[in-house]
Amino acid sequence: MSYNSLKRVFDFISSLSAVVFLSPLLLIVAILIKLDSKGPVFFRQKRIGKDGRIFRIYKFRTMVQNAERIGDKITKGNDPRITRVGKILRRYEIDEIPTLINVLKGEMSIVGPSGMPPNFGHC
Repeated sequence: MSYNSLKRVFDFISSLSAVVFLSPLLLIVAILIKLDSKGPVFFRQKRIGKDGRIFRIYKFRTMVQNAERIGDKITKGNDPRITRVGKILRRYEIDEIPTLINVLKGEMSIVGPSGMPPNFGHC
């Protein structure tokens, strides 16, 4: 078995185990996001992955609905677009847990970069 095959098996088993184990937390966070502000539970954004493949990354939404239309693309400090629940999710990086879905789908790896948005910098 090649290194890439072993890495994919590791990624799949690890992410599936984590999603199952963390599912009660995921449900609670989803409810808190819906109670805190209008809009979807998940933030999805196009990213460029390995070999230039474009995929949609999943994260818990930490900002107000349509935040990308209201202000800068990059969030700094106490950005007023960040929701109350979003501040907590970002502080403890809980907003990143849904990226495990991307790992399950084979779009990302447990270890490695999460990809850059297509319109970001020199991509």
